[in-house]
Amino acid sequence: MNQDRTRTASTALTTPHFDEALRQVVAGQIGPRKPGVVYDNADGIFEVLAVTTDRTEARRILKRRAAQFAIVVHDRSADTVGAIGTAWTGTDRVLKAVA
Repeated sequence: MNQDRTRTASTALTTPHFDEALRQVVAGQIGPRKPGVVYDNADGIFEVLAVTTDRTEARRILKRRAAQFAIVVHDRSADTVGAIGTAWTGTDRVLKAVA
């Protein structure tokens, strides 16, 4: 009986419906950040240099086993480049959008 439940649960996690739902969640967490966008929040002013949604690459960049995306940013306040995996929030604000 437990084997049947395990198979059903693992099968459900590989369905196209689940993949699309996860893609939408990740897109919401990334928000409007794409290369060229400049945004600010309480931590500073950032220019987005690159965005990856490849989980393997995001996990390698961020060194986090559960990373779903990684965003490489230029922190204009500190004049440094780094990678982040934080979700877009209501306190983030776009200063310069790109088409």
